[in-house]
Amino acid sequence: MGMRFVDLHCDTLTRDDDDILRTSQGHINLDKLKRGGAWVQFFALFIPTGREASERPGGFLEPHAFYERYRAVWQREMAANADAVAPAADMDDIRANTAAGRISAVLSVEDAAALEGRLERVDELYADGVRLMTLTWNHENELAWPHAAEPERMRRGLKPFGVEVVRRMNELGMIVDVSHLSDGGFADVARVSSAPFVASHSCARSLSGHTRCLTDAQLRILGDKGGVVGVNFCPRFLREGSLHTTIDDVVRHALHIRDKAGVEALALGSDFDGVPGTLEFEDYAGLPRLADALERHVGSAEMDKICSGNALRLMSEVWR
Repeated sequence: MGMRFVDLHCDTLTRDDDDILRTSQGHINLDKLKRGGAWVQFFALFIPTGREASERPGGFLEPHAFYERYRAVWQREMAANADAVAPAADMDDIRANTAAGRISAVLSVEDAAALEGRLERVDELYADGVRLMTLTWNHENELAWPHAAEPERMRRGLKPFGVEVVRRMNELGMIVDVSHLSDGGFADVARVSSAPFVASHSCARSLSGHTRCLTDAQLRILGDKGGVVGVNFCPRFLREGSLHTTIDDVVRHALHIRDKAGVEALALGSDFDGVPGTLEFEDYAGLPRLADALERHVGSAEMDKICSGNALRLMSEVWR
């Protein structure tokens, strides 16, 4: 058996296609997952706000309505493809799915704007099977501010509701995701969270200069807290101004994250179907090419951690 992968983030379910997992021509479909060696795939329900909400097919919806819309897509796709993929809400589910030869699918939410300021909705999302939530996307919400080019905005931390949400996520066993968050927000999560947290799809800021990426200090903090960084395949996060992701670019960031945060903190967070531009390894089926290139720089034991073990360890520590 070849290398098996846990990927902490993709946007496949919000492509607004019918029969997405069978017929999508994007980065992910069932055939590509199988050929690439998928073990566990986190499927994000992206919550559009602002201009992005108005531009979605079907028109504007409030954040929680978008959540319900895309959760219906999740339910439809899981039911239609139960022979090949099955939801996982705990480690027992993953073990059972693996034994049955199915890929495990984990439901996540990208942008806690879906809560619309209501703390009880954290419990509702958890009951729906959501096991990871990104606190912000690229717009301010009721919890926090996103990354920004302006230093004053970047210093802004969690709002009081954001602190409440992080604490409730900790209590329930939902993974806190700091991707897209401001530097001040990151610092507050590191202070407030009683559980390890993730940057599910992020890169190293010192290599690309992009505010969406993590500083070396943040990488060290995340590693010290037992957290995980899923390296993102987005070209402009890997190399300033780039429109094409090379294998060398991803390897460079992966090794930097390993060196700053520790090998136990490095994982995969592809951002497949949310990545603009092109990829040298094309799509999920090309992941073994990336793994082969990375393995030339690290040992086989480290590869097992990077491709699956670190993410599984964090999941087992946080999930109830």
